[in-house]
Parts: sequence; structure tokens; C-alpha cells
Amino acid sequence: MQKEDVNFSKIPDAPGVYMFMRQKKVLYVGKATSLRDRIKSYFAKDIAEIRSPLIEKVVQDATRISVEETDSVLDALILEAKKIKELQPKGNTDAKDNKSWNYLVVTKEKFPRFMIVRERELSSAFSPKMVAHLFGPFPQGGVLKEALKIIRKIFPFFDTKFSLDGDLSEQQKKTLRFNQSIGLFPKTFDEKEYKKTVKHIVLLFEAQKSKLLKVLEREMNVFAKNEEFEMAHVIKKQLFALKHIQDIRLLKEELRKPDSVAFRIEAYDTAHSGGSESKGVMVSIVDGEVVPTEYRLFSIKTAIKGDDFGALREIIERRAKHDEWPFPRLVVIDGGRAHITLAKKVLRDVGMDADVVSVVKDSRHKPREILGSSAYAITHESSILLANSEAHRFSLQAHRKAMRKRLK
Repeated sequence: MQKEDVNFSKIPDAPGVYMFMRQKKVLYVGKATSLRDRIKSYFAKDIAEIRSPLIEKVVQDATRISVEETDSVLDALILEAKKIKELQPKGNTDAKDNKSWNYLVVTKEKFPRFMIVRERELSSAFSPKMVAHLFGPFPQGGVLKEALKIIRKIFPFFDTKFSLDGDLSEQQKKTLRFNQSIGLFPKTFDEKEYKKTVKHIVLLFEAQKSKLLKVLEREMNVFAKNEEFEMAHVIKKQLFALKHIQDIRLLKEELRKPDSVAFRIEAYDTAHSGGSESKGVMVSIVDGEVVPTEYRLFSIKTAIKGDDFGALREIIERRAKHDEWPFPRLVVIDGGRAHITLAKKVLRDVGMDADVVSVVKDSRHKPREILGSSAYAITHESSILLANSEAHRFSLQAHRKAMRKRLK
């Protein structure tokens, strides 16, 4: 299929699911914030390099593109997983090791738990008799986690690593009380009411939101008829939230350039080992997922001990020499606005077209604020914090390894 074969004006500029097809056969399924922009991105000249040769072949082999508009990105995420499961498109199943797919497990317990599990861990984590529902595969675990954060604001659910059916330790009870107090878990252990909550979430993940809305409207009317106005009001708020889902954290594609597909974040940090063996580290996050095979360690050769600016400059310059690696869309660093200004200048000097944010820590070294692009800080907050955390962890690991080597 060629770009001129597609009438982009007829493709909605709205969330949804798209399918590359050859006659009636589905070759590939994907989700999008904007169906029009997302589909346009597949006709970039370097799609094989950006995505993979397999995706390039999908585009070449396709004879048409089918789209299904959804109310939100959340609905698109759920529908995408359902279609991948039902249709098993070659472009999806061959593009990723199936063992790394993400699934949502709903346990078969008195108080069911909602757990994200990778394919390779599924059989060891849960026996078949423990699974009431299994949803997926979801290509991106990070996006699924964000989706569940949105859903639990409407329907609080349990996701403890321990079962709630048996006797609990004092620490487990403390964990439950805390999460109940901040609204993550249901406020009470009402088995009947929680069973309703589970059914509601299951309907959502079965891509039956219209049916869920009807169920909730029916429940609200019953409560109103019985003059249980407080409960009716709770459901009214749930209905409103479902109809106006704010998926800003799921907008992985909205800020991409037209010729880009994957959103790549790189975070840089330094590892000091007595000053004489300073290292620079780079970690990669692609579409919310860590890519450990693309983590890199650089020996700092020119920056003097304690010169954070010099070290940052050298890390970027050394990284830029590797143009065989995909360049990032966003760079994450530690430090303040002066560090951001320097990083932007160095990136421009070396020809890397990336924006920069920095993560400011509090006195306990916990993230306090994200400086830089406010749009990215909102739409990619979880990935930014993940990248920063991974860079710090990888940096400490390099430092300890160097120290052990010196002490031998």
C-alpha cells in the first residue's frame, strides 16, 4: 500500500483502533490517540528503521486500512487487546516475543484482585483455577498500568500481592487500611458491593462500555426510586467519569512528530567512584517500557571531579557519536534549570533533536517536581520518573561494581 492509496481526510482525528488488512485478512492491529495522525506515521520513508522491517512489510502487503473510532484512548487500549487476542495478527504476534505480553488477571476469590502479569510469569503466578478472567494481550505494560490508575479512580479495586481470603498479618492489615484511606481500595469489605465493582470493571475490559453504562443507569434509578440518594449520587459520578474519561497519561502519541512511531526517552546520570573512575550512564524507555539491552555505560575522560556540567556535556557528546542508535524524543536529567539549559545547548550542538526535562528531588531523594516541558511532564510523567529512577539505579550499580574492582 502506498500513501496515495489512503484518503486521510476520511480517517477520524479521534481515538480508536486501526487494522492494516489484505482483503479480509487482518495483518496488524494498533491503537491511537488520533487515528489520522497515527496512520500517517506508517508511511514515513524510514518506517523499517523506526519500527521494524516486519511493520514495513505489513504496510506494503496491506490493501486497505479499517478503523474503529472509540470514545477515549482507554477504550482504544482495551479494544486493541481484545482484537489482538481474537485475530492473532501476524504483524502483532511476530513483532514481539509472546512471553513479554502483558495480561490483566482477575482472580477467582471472595475478594478478587486485579493483577498485571507477563505471559512468561502467568503459569507460575496463577493456576487456572485461580483465574476468573484473563484480559490481554496488552503490548505495553506501562500504558496498562496507567489505564488501571484511571479506572480505579472510578471503581476502587484490590490488587494486593497477597490473597484477602485468609488470615492477614498486621503488616498486611496496615497496608489495606492505608490504601483504603487514600481511595485506592474499596472503603469496606462488602462482598456484595465489591462483586458489583468487579462486574463493572470486567464489562469495561470486555469492551462493553455501552452495556456498563446501561447497567449503572439502571442501578442509579433503583437507588433513586428507593430514596437511597447518596448511593444514587455515587453512581451518577461514576457515569459522568466514564463518559468524560481523562486519558492524558495515555496520550503516548499526541506529541510525536509525524514521521515518528515509538516515543523514546533517554535518561543520563553519572556514577562517581573516587573521582578517578567516573562513569556516565544512559538508560532507555520506549513507549513506557524499559529496554535494558539499550542501557549504556561511558567512561568520563575529560570532565574533572565534581564538574556536573562537564560530565553531562561529555555524556551527551559521547552518546551522540553513536548515530546507529535511535535518537530520543526526550532526555531526562537530574538538576535544575541551569542543567536543562546546558543539556539543550549541547543537544543542539551535536545535532540531536530532543527536548529536555529534569527531575528535582526532595531532601529524601524522592522526586518532587519535573522541570522543563510542561506538556511532556504531564503526558509522560510516569515514563520520566521511571527513566530517572532507572538511571539512578544503573549509576549506583556501576559505582558499586567499580568500587569492588578497586578493592580486589
